[in-house]
Order: sequence, then structure tokens, then C-alpha cells
Amino acid sequence: MSNSTIIAPTAANERITSMDITRGIALLGILLMNIVGMGLYKAYSDPTNNGGATGWNLNLWWMNNLFFEGTMRGLFSMLFGAGILLFTARSLEKNGSTVTDLFFRRLLWMVLFGVIHCYLLLWSGEILYAYGVIGMFAFSFRHLVPKHLIIGAAALLLIATAWDINDYYTIKSSYETSIVANAKKSKGEPISKAETKSIDKWDEKVKEMKATPEQLNDEIAARTSGYWSIVMHRVSYNQQMESFSLYRYDFWDVLAMMLLGMAFFKMGILKAAKSRRFYWIMALIGYAIGITTNYLETKHIVSNNFSILSYFESYWTYNLGRVATTCGHIAMIMLFIKSGSLSFLQKSLAAVGQMAFTNYIMHTVIANIIFLGYGLAQFGKLQRYELYYIVFGIWVFQLIISPIWLKYFQFGPLEWLWRSLTYWKLQPMRRTEKPKNISTFVPELKTLN
Repeated sequence: MSNSTIIAPTAANERITSMDITRGIALLGILLMNIVGMGLYKAYSDPTNNGGATGWNLNLWWMNNLFFEGTMRGLFSMLFGAGILLFTARSLEKNGSTVTDLFFRRLLWMVLFGVIHCYLLLWSGEILYAYGVIGMFAFSFRHLVPKHLIIGAAALLLIATAWDINDYYTIKSSYETSIVANAKKSKGEPISKAETKSIDKWDEKVKEMKATPEQLNDEIAARTSGYWSIVMHRVSYNQQMESFSLYRYDFWDVLAMMLLGMAFFKMGILKAAKSRRFYWIMALIGYAIGITTNYLETKHIVSNNFSILSYFESYWTYNLGRVATTCGHIAMIMLFIKSGSLSFLQKSLAAVGQMAFTNYIMHTVIANIIFLGYGLAQFGKLQRYELYYIVFGIWVFQLIISPIWLKYFQFGPLEWLWRSLTYWKLQPMRRTEKPKNISTFVPELKTLN
């Protein structure tokens, strides 16, 4: 290993355009889902809580469940996994720092950015913290062959599904026991400690998942107050999201998709290197399994009037539906790239993807200005379909501004900051070379296994 091999941020002529475009699509797609959590109360999964559950509001909830739930996050996680391979493909920095030093420094900064994003920028659904922590685990698997990476991803998803099934039976038992216990109480009959515990557990689950008018009004009042008041109001929930939720939900989900992303990168799938026939078959199989599964889950929830138990039942097949649909999305994106059509849009999407960190945080800042009390205070006041006017506006803005910015600068502002902190050296910001042509694809680095 030679000390003359210099590790530096990825140059423009080393970027893989297919991954930038995919990242851009995933970034914009994530806003379709996040906007609901940003602007409405407990309406992400359950439209009956806030924002409307009829007409176009219900139609959009259906559409998100069929095509986007978990898939945009899945795409992002897969690209992050592939990014680990790209980052660690280089060997040694001039001053002797190994790629491991740089990689873990990079992730530790990401953890800090995630904490700031969650606690100070007030987005509890942020993913940077999880990526920073889980990326440290994914690092150890980077040398595995695709077959073993796919097996590892499948094992992690099976563990997550088994845990979901166990949760379902636990909640179902609490529900059934509480029904019997409440019937006894109504008749004046004594109930056991176990029955009392079941009543409390079920009541807590109802409080967590179903918003009362009083809860909705209290949350709207809290989110439309002053900045520091909102910060303090969200602290306990944010702590839960970056502790219990990280290891109960995000770990299995994100790590599995990172491993799958590594496998797909090594196989050439994420680089548009496969044939059109391969991608058409991948899309057909992915969508046939994924959208069918998503449809049956969503129909079950609606048929059961959005009951709590119906949601827990739908989690049994959640990973099957979302992973298959994500694979379908990847195939269609690669076909779009290989077609060469709408080159102006591909160029804009690639720019959005290249500035994904900056654009992701921009989503939060814009949403805060619109929804929270130190801005326009619209939290909880819009219908679900009205949120997508905001989404469309942000999409157009970022598709226009991102390529303009990258015409003059090498990185987005936050990408520049992150790289400078990673390398402990201010990176050159202004662009000196002409941006790469959209049709250029970089071959796989030879050092990858």
C-alpha cells in the first residue's frame, strides 16, 4: 500500500451518474412521505387522525402505501450501502490516515448532524443519525460477495418480521384480555393484576396510535408556539426516536437495505450495467410481488376501519412488499437512465442527488417555516392533498436550483462542510472543470470485491 495514494472527496469525473439520479429520485420521493409527518399529527400511517380520510386525501394515502411506503427510504439506504464501497475503495491518505479513520470520522460527523437535525431542526423522522450509527456496522460486511450480502439482508428482514409478528400477538392478547377485564369492571366484578396490566397496555397503545380531538388540539398548540418551546416539547419523543426506535426498527431495516445496496452495486445493478431485458424482468417481478402485497395490506386496513390490530397484521408482509417494490423502482429508474430520454430531467435529478444532504435538510427548513410557530404556523391545519402542493413546489425549486449551483460549485454547502470536517481540511468549493456529461457512466473501481 503506497503512501502516494491520496484519499480525497469524489471528483466530478469519478461520479456514477446512475447512482446520482437514483439518489435524486429517492430524495424527492422521501418528501412525499415525510411531508405528512412534518405537517400533520399522527397521520403518516393513519389518515383518520388528521388531514382527512376521504376523497383525494384517502386516494393519496392509498397511492403512498402502494408505491412509496418504505421504498424511498429503502432506495436511500441501498445507495448509502453502495457508497460505503465507493468510499472505502481508496486505500491510504497522504498523511498516513487509513480509509477506516476517515470513514468512521465521516460517520461520527453524520451522527452529530443527525442529532442537530432531530433536536434543533425539529425533524423526529430524520435518518442521518441512524445511518451514522448503522453504517458503522455495515462497514464490516463490505468485502462479502453479493450472494452472502443478500443472504444477510434476508436474515435481518426475517428477524424484523418475526419481531413484528411477536408484537402482533402481544398486542392482540392485551386487546382481548382488556375486553374481558373491562366487561368484568362494568359488572362490578374484581379483576386481576394481569388484567389491569392488559387494560393499561392496550389503553397506552390506543393513545399512541389514535389521536383524540383533545390530543390534536394540544399538539397543534404546542407546534405553533415559539421555537424553544417546540424544542422542549419534542425532547422526550426525539429521545425515543434516537434510542428505542433506532434499535427496534431502524437497525434491521436500514442495515438490511445497506447490505442489499452493496450487493446490487457489486452486481452492476445500480450502475445501469445490466441489459434492458434484465431490468424489465426485475421490474415485472418486483412490482407483481410488491404492489400486490401492498394492495392486500392496505385493503385489509381499510376493510377493518383502520383498526390498530389491522395495522399490526399488515406488518407481517411489510418487508416483502416494500423490498419487492423497491426493486421494481430500481429497475424502472435504470431503464429510464439507459433510454437517454429527458436528458434535461436526468441532469437535474443527478444534481439533486449530488446535493442530497443539502436538499434533505432544506426540506426540513422549508417545512418548519411553513408549519411551525416561528413561521406560518400551519401544522395540523391543511388537508393531506394540500400538502402535495408544497411538495411539488419544493421539487421544482430543487430541480432548478441544484444544477445551477453545481455549475459553479463542486459540492452543495452541507456536502462541502461534511467533506471538510471528514478530511480536516477545507475543500475547494468553486468548480474548475466542466461538469460531466449526463450520459457518462463510471466503470466499477477495480479494488472492489
